Amino acid sequence: MSRLTHVTSGRYAPPPAARELTAVSADGARLYVEAHGPEGAPAVVLAHGWTCSTAFWAAQVRDLATDHRVIAYDQRGHGRSPAPDDPDGYSTRALADDLEAVLAATLAPGEKAVLVGHSMGAMTLIAAAGRPGLREHGAAALLCNTGASDLVAESTVLPLRPGRLRTRLTRSVLASPAPLGPVTAVSRRVLKYATMGRASSREQVDACARIVHACPRGVRRGWSHVLGTLRITAHVGELTLPTRVVTGLADRLTPPVHAHRIAAALPDRLGLTELTGVGHMSPVEAPDAVNLAIRELAGAYLVRTHEQGRTHEQARTEDPARIEEGRAA
Repeated sequence: MSRLTHVTSGRYAPPPAARELTAVSADGARLYVEAHGPEGAPAVVLAHGWTCSTAFWAAQVRDLATDHRVIAYDQRGHGRSPAPDDPDGYSTRALADDLEAVLAATLAPGEKAVLVGHSMGAMTLIAAAGRPGLREHGAAALLCNTGASDLVAESTVLPLRPGRLRTRLTRSVLASPAPLGPVTAVSRRVLKYATMGRASSREQVDACARIVHACPRGVRRGWSHVLGTLRITAHVGELTLPTRVVTGLADRLTPPVHAHRIAAALPDRLGLTELTGVGHMSPVEAPDAVNLAIRELAGAYLVRTHEQGRTHEQARTEDPARIEEGRAA
């Protein structure tokens, strides 16, 4: 699990969870899940990206939880979710399994939610596109700063011409076993260059740096191999939910070409939003734009859960095996 070193004040400090849960995936992996906001409100599920944690969504939780039930979880090995014991635990199959487990643990049968993924979290939604759990619980989707294949070859983190050399060097950098160490002025500058736009504030950079540096290097490296060989393009066509795509025009990790390909292949696309000057961390760099997109999806595709029959709490009481409750943070 990660060291929890996120910022503790300001817009990017994660608020305490109303409830903490443990979802159990198909292979027995235990996933930390937290819920915010009022029971019975429209539900939003957030899946974070590589080297991040639930803390990444602080600005979304603070805004949305006033009138939505916001569910966020730590991908395996990140935040408070233990790392896989087996190498097979690092796979897009495992990511899809985990998402299904979280949806089953937090939503009543048939209850719908807006599903939001950033980077590897959006890849998770794509990998799970044909799964029964996604079809049962997904009302609409928002994919932020992501791709479906050729991530390393098309990354522009290294200022070199496209080709084998850049691909090889980029792969080496992303899969480096070196520890990131403490957050310093130098490491902030490196992270800002690689993952954020020039206009990102010191507060935004610091929030992202603390989250990324908290990810264990073994976990970081394990998932880098999955991303380096990612081939889930075929699943994009299976994502039949109404789906909106967001990209940063200054994104070096997943440049806008990926967003354009995904948007073109979606069966029910709602449009592509390009954010000028924004890098790979759009939920942090442009929280108002991302929050607005989520709210628009929720307003268009969700109804309040009390109009859908059983509430989540009733379902939990009837089937306690669905989740394990923890103590509120």
